[in-house]
Amino acid sequence: MMAKTLRKKPVLTPDPMLLRVKKRKVPPHEFVLEALAEVEPRTNPMFGCLAVYVGEKIVLILRDRPKYPKDNGVWIATTLEHHESLRREFPNMRSLGLFGKKVTGWQVLAADASDFEEAALRACELVIARDPRIGKVPKAKGGRKKARR
Repeated sequence: MMAKTLRKKPVLTPDPMLLRVKKRKVPPHEFVLEALAEVEPRTNPMFGCLAVYVGEKIVLILRDRPKYPKDNGVWIATTLEHHESLRREFPNMRSLGLFGKKVTGWQVLAADASDFEEAALRACELVIARDPRIGKVPKAKGGRKKARR
């Protein structure tokens, strides 16, 4: 009878690179997402910022970037026709400078404004109330065009 040989099981040392978990970035102006929690917003990275959707509409973009800090804050998705009425609620609201146009559909509640948090929370209230002045249904992404025959 042969003696049974016991094999030593190899000891696996975990590779620290495999165990490294990428830390999630804290969203800019996270208090906005907390204020919108009841309408279950979803987010998506966009332009190095964080787009906020409620239902099918994009309603806000949260921005805190080192380049062009003047436009950091909460961007409101709206249209030109609503600027005047929204400006009555948000006196410090303005068009983005980042796009190089005088007037854009996107309006910003600037993070450096004295009333930033108050204004951002008021914008959240309007989003929750489904105010028609805030939000845009994004254009469908263009798929491949069918080849002509």
